[in-house]
Amino acid sequence: MIDTVISILLVEDDDVAAESVMRSLTRGGKNFPVVWAQDGVAALAVLRGQGNRPPLQRPRIILLDLNMPRMNGFEFLTVLRNDESLKEEVVFVLTTSDSDMDRMRAYQAGIAGYIVKSLIGSQYFRLAGMLHSYCDVVNLPGAQA
Repeated sequence: MIDTVISILLVEDDDVAAESVMRSLTRGGKNFPVVWAQDGVAALAVLRGQGNRPPLQRPRIILLDLNMPRMNGFEFLTVLRNDESLKEEVVFVLTTSDSDMDRMRAYQAGIAGYIVKSLIGSQYFRLAGMLHSYCDVVNLPGAQA
């Protein structure tokens, strides 16, 4: 997967956090086109190609905040996992919540990883590095083998 373009869907309602993540992902040297959706409703529209735009290119990874308006991260995961065309999506939670209950609930919904924002602080380059390593060794759904 080293030369494969991996699309990133960032589902985040905080403008500052979203900007930091997007900047870090575009600086890392790997081609990570990032699309930003401010909540779960907007993210589903991006994934389904609604609103006169094609669906986000596969392979793709979703970075999901849990605490958002309209549709929070858990509601988004429920819809995602119950949709036949989206249930195999790779999702990493990126949240402020360090709650064991939230972590367990997210893993039960089939996430690939749970990242607490305060543990990476402003060092989002660490997130970019983790995603680079992950994509180099994992064969994502929708990728050419």
